[in-house]
Amino acid sequence: MKISVVGTGYVGLVTGTCFAETGNDVVCVDIDANKVKKLSSGQVTIYEPGLEKLFERNLKEGRLHFTTNLAEGIADAQVIFLALPTPPGEDGSADLSYILGVAEQLGKILTDYKVIVDKSTVPVGTAEKVRAVIAKHCKVPFDVVSNPEFLREGVAVDDFMKPDRVVIGTESERARKIMGDLYAPYVRQGNPVIYMDEKSAELTKYAANSFLATKISFMNEIAILCEKLGADVDMVRRGIGSDERIGKRFLFPGIGYGGSCFPKDVQALVKSSEEVSYDFKILNAVMDVNEKQKLFLLPKIEAYFNNDLKGKHFALWGLAFKPNTDDIREAPALYIIEALTKAGATVSVFDPEAMPNVRGVVGDIVTYAEHQYDSLENADALIIATEWSVFRTPDFDKIKSSLKNQVIFDGRNLFEVSRMQELGFHYESVGRTPVNL
Repeated sequence: MKISVVGTGYVGLVTGTCFAETGNDVVCVDIDANKVKKLSSGQVTIYEPGLEKLFERNLKEGRLHFTTNLAEGIADAQVIFLALPTPPGEDGSADLSYILGVAEQLGKILTDYKVIVDKSTVPVGTAEKVRAVIAKHCKVPFDVVSNPEFLREGVAVDDFMKPDRVVIGTESERARKIMGDLYAPYVRQGNPVIYMDEKSAELTKYAANSFLATKISFMNEIAILCEKLGADVDMVRRGIGSDERIGKRFLFPGIGYGGSCFPKDVQALVKSSEEVSYDFKILNAVMDVNEKQKLFLLPKIEAYFNNDLKGKHFALWGLAFKPNTDDIREAPALYIIEALTKAGATVSVFDPEAMPNVRGVVGDIVTYAEHQYDSLENADALIIATEWSVFRTPDFDKIKSSLKNQVIFDGRNLFEVSRMQELGFHYESVGRTPVNL
């Protein structure tokens, strides 16, 4: 098929590249001329494992193209995906200005039937709004479909190529047939393509992310209770995760969730609920727990240093909101950095991928270490904020010789408590008994 993807952010670039990988002819459209120039010359603008290889192959084979011209980009397309940002507004609602702005332009330039697909995460009723905006100017038939993405940063290519399920929201038989044909190569193993109405598809995405965020916040509260009662959250997690009704995933306690999806999607669903006079109590609690959890380690750090962090120097491992991405949106590490520097401390940071993005946000208020162990020099303690694999089996002798104090505050529970006791570290984590020197 001939496909157009409007927007070359995280979702748009992965979507366009993966559709090209199965033989489709894809044109990606973006208003950022500099980004389009980079992409056209073979430079991938996001970090996502496995994406670069597919990108280079499809660019070379001529199946993947980039342009700033919307009319040119959609001229031959049968399907147009809208992969545009929906940032939270001041009131928490999703900002649809980008999507509706493109819809307005599409209405003026469509010359034959096309399927317009909302790929962005959008509130219930957005498909109706997009349809109405296009219809104001359009004189040819078209359909608007909701096709939410369920990509996990760090494994997005695998998620797209082998999806658990594909959700397609449409009541048009013509659009349903086209979308079914498009996704057929991705569900050959029998994973379902689930058809539903547009509103149900839109709500499915918000419900999925909100439920996963709820699991995370629930376990973080269990972790707090474990510390107060003297239980071990790892044992509790294994105990409940073996129940197939609950499952093992998203039960790891830590210093909260971040990223581009969970925070804004939970907030947007709460706002949508308020608009129909419904108080979504669980999700309000989820947001409250997560906001506090980002600074969960701070009281532990302050207590160890007798509530005086002025002049202290910390090493911080991990800046991205999760491993295998350079995405720092709502990353707990940023909140920790802000709190420590406000208290008069200095921070040396290391992350395998996210340091350029952090530098663009916080500038030089922290020191950026070229190598993992460089950040430890003369630090009073090590703080771990992201569970990158490279941090899981470090050289503990090197850590000991570099740190002023043998102290680690672990926000992701990377190490076994018994092992840290053997090694002689003061070690504090989340929901587990601390090791005190």
